[in-house]
Amino acid sequence: MLRIFALIILFAGGARADIIHKLQSSVQLTVDGAASQATRIGSTYSVSGSNVSVKSGSSFGGLGALSSGTAVGYTPMGAEITTAGDAFTFSESFIEGDDVTSGTTVTSGVVPSLPMLGSTTTSSGGLAGSLAGTIATDGAMTITAGGAGTTATGQHVSEVTVR
Repeated sequence: MLRIFALIILFAGGARADIIHKLQSSVQLTVDGAASQATRIGSTYSVSGSNVSVKSGSSFGGLGALSSGTAVGYTPMGAEITTAGDAFTFSESFIEGDDVTSGTTVTSGVVPSLPMLGSTTTSSGGLAGSLAGTIATDGAMTITAGGAGTTATGQHVSEVTVR
């Protein structure tokens, strides 16, 4: 019986299995960029009233006005009561908008001055500082934090598949 068992083992095929081993390592270092979004606010002028009229010969020059250009100019309205002794209303308003500005320039990756308009949102850029990351062949990671506005992410994956 022992001889038959020995013959079976001798002629039996060997066991077979595929073993797959994958290693993957990565480091991602990010420094946020500076950003600014600005919206220019326009000028407005309005006038309304009853029992008032434009004052003729006024040093104010009649109806109020806005003038355009790099700076907004405003001239108030000269007004007088039309019928003396009667009720009257008069309202004149002016909101000065933003001056016309030149475009923003970028010099060596930096914007030296950002526009400051009626609606401005500005985010400062990150500072790399000592931001660094390495992964050794054994998967050991060294991540060094940078300054504000930076992110460092390290990852090491070891996968074994037996089929």
